[in-house]
Amino acid sequence: MLPRCLRRLSAPLRASYPGRPGHPARDTSALAQATAVLQGELEGIQAAGTWKSERIITSKQGPHISVEGSRGDILNFCANNYLGLSSHPAVIEAGVAALQQYGAGLSSVRFICGTQDLHKALEKKIAQFHEREDAILYASCFDANAGLFEVLLTPEDAVLSDELNHASIIDGIRLCKAQKYRYRHLDLDDLENKLKQAQSQRLRVIVTDGVFSMDGDVAPLRGLCDLAERYAALVFIDECHATGFLGERGRGTDELLGVMNRVHIINSTLGKALGGAAGGYTVGPKPLIDLLRQRSRPYLFSNTLPPPVVGCASKALDLLMASNQIAQSMAAKTKRFRSGMAQAGFTISGADHPICPVMLGDARLASQIAEDMLKRGIYVVGFSFPVVPRGKARIRVQISAAHSDDDIDRCVDAFRDVGRLHGVVP
Repeated sequence: MLPRCLRRLSAPLRASYPGRPGHPARDTSALAQATAVLQGELEGIQAAGTWKSERIITSKQGPHISVEGSRGDILNFCANNYLGLSSHPAVIEAGVAALQQYGAGLSSVRFICGTQDLHKALEKKIAQFHEREDAILYASCFDANAGLFEVLLTPEDAVLSDELNHASIIDGIRLCKAQKYRYRHLDLDDLENKLKQAQSQRLRVIVTDGVFSMDGDVAPLRGLCDLAERYAALVFIDECHATGFLGERGRGTDELLGVMNRVHIINSTLGKALGGAAGGYTVGPKPLIDLLRQRSRPYLFSNTLPPPVVGCASKALDLLMASNQIAQSMAAKTKRFRSGMAQAGFTISGADHPICPVMLGDARLASQIAEDMLKRGIYVVGFSFPVVPRGKARIRVQISAAHSDDDIDRCVDAFRDVGRLHGVVP
C-alpha cells in the first residue's frame, strides 16, 4: 500500500487521467473519423486489385526457400539476391564473427559513440571497390538518397532528374531547395533542353538510376556524361540494381558503359547483391563525403549499421574483388530466361538485365498469376500502382547467379502453363 503522502499526491493524478472512474471518457470522435477515412482507403486498394500481401518465408533467403502455407521446395524468383550471397557460408561466418567480436550494435549514432574500426574499414573498401576517393555508410540507400541532395544543393543550384527515378531519389530531391527539372525517361534530347534552361544556376546535377528497378532498362550513361561535360554538370547515379554484377568486374553501370571516370557521385546498397542484409552508402569526392558527415540528417540522427551487417557486406566485397566469376555468370542465366519467355509469347521489359518484368497491364491479373505460380512452386510477386504506373502492372522476375539452368527452365514452363490458363499467351 502507498504511504499516505504518496496517496495524497496520486489522487489528483488518478482523477485527471482519461478513462479513470469519475472522469469523462476521452472524446474519440476524431479517431473514429480518421479510422473511417483510412478504412475507405484500404477498401479502395482492395477493390482496385492492388492490395499487396506479404508472404512469410520460413527459411534462409536463396534460390530455394520455404513459404508458409505452401508445401515443398519453392523456387524464389523475386529477390534482389543477385549473386546468391545472402546465405553464402563465408558471408554468414563473417557476420557471426563480427557479432561475437563487436556485439549486436552501437546503441547510438556515429558522431556520439558509434564508430568502430570495422565501419571505417568497410567505407575504405567500398571506396576502393568503386575507385572513388571516399565513402560514407547509411542504414539504407533510401537514407543515402534522402541525405545527399539537401546537403549538396541550395536554391542557387539545379537538379535534373529522370522521371522514372526511384522513389527514394524523388523524396531526397523534394527535401532540397534547388531548382528542379524532370526530364523524360532516358530522353537525352529533353535532358539537353533542361540543361540549357539551368545554365544560370551555380551547380547542375544530373540524377539517374543506373538501372531502373521496375523496368530493367539501363541509363544511357555515355550520352548523359557527354551532356554533363558540355553543360558543366555533375553526374549522380543510383546503383542499387547494378553494384556487384554489372560490368566486367561487377563494379556497376558505369563500368559496364565505360564511364567510371566520368560519373562523380554514386549511391548504392549493401542490401541486394552485397550480402542482402541492410545498409547503403555514398561514394564520391572526399570533400562531399566530409560534408555529408557534418550535415546529412539520416547519417547524424540514425544509429550506425550493426556489426554483423558490416561483417557480411565486407566479406561479400572480398569475394567480388577476389574473382569476377560470379558476376560474369549472370549474363548467360539472364539470356536463358528472357529467350525462353519470349518464345513462350510473353512481353519482357528491359534488356540484358536480371530484372525481367513480365508485362501484363492489369493489376488483378498480375496478382492472380503470381498466386497460381506459387501453387506450381514458383515464388514471384505482382507489381501494381503505386509501385508502377496504372495500367502497367507486371510480375518482376529476378534472376540470381545461384539459380541453375533447370531452375530457370522450370520457371519458364510454369509461366507458360499459367499464362495459357489466363489467356495471356497462346
